[in-house]
Amino acid sequence: METILIVRKCMLYIDWQPSIEAFRVGIFSLKWYSLLWMFGLMIAYMIVKHLYKQQGIPEEKFYPQFFYCFIGVLAGARLGHCLFYQPDYFLTSGKGIIEMFLPVHIQDNGTWSYIGYRGLASHGGTIGLFVALAFYWRKENLKPMMVLDNVAIAAPATACCIRLGNLMNSEIIGKTTDMPWAFIFHSQEALVNGELVPRHPAQLYEALAYAVLFFIMWTLHKRMPKKIGTGSASV
Repeated sequence: METILIVRKCMLYIDWQPSIEAFRVGIFSLKWYSLLWMFGLMIAYMIVKHLYKQQGIPEEKFYPQFFYCFIGVLAGARLGHCLFYQPDYFLTSGKGIIEMFLPVHIQDNGTWSYIGYRGLASHGGTIGLFVALAFYWRKENLKPMMVLDNVAIAAPATACCIRLGNLMNSEIIGKTTDMPWAFIFHSQEALVNGELVPRHPAQLYEALAYAVLFFIMWTLHKRMPKKIGTGSASV
């Protein structure tokens, strides 16, 4: 009887092993992680554009912001991963330095293959974003708090998409658990003594938290639009 109960309980766990590729055309493939990153940035683009229009800021001052943010987030996220997580690989050889900046893997015999950017750190992207925004508001002569408040409203929506990308990659997993909604991730990180065990889907928790935060901030902005530019959203 005990064995039957255990089997039934285990069947409630979510066996999580999706393909990391959204689609493939010949040698080109687009991974869910990359797709969700792009989708998150696109959402932020539309939100901030709407806010600028609502606040009467000219469009010609908005469009450069996306360029600054895109370069800042991508460069910061890539450098953040390489410098924070794998400096022993990326900083100890010419091959590693090349792979830090180019989406390729160089074999020992000198041949190379396109693999995309395997490794983007969200906190590195955040640092890159702040640096880029500092250049942006100085160039466009905008109030820093106005820029930061607008970005702060949109940022949780983007962060939600990024964490969903982590979920599709089965990375940033949670602690072991026996809760019925636990996920069984098929990754090296998920192994305990060589076995796959149920874990909390930490990425999904974070994604839901960011979605709720975005809803709260968007609602507050709608009720108190004049607060934008005072630092209320970014703080």
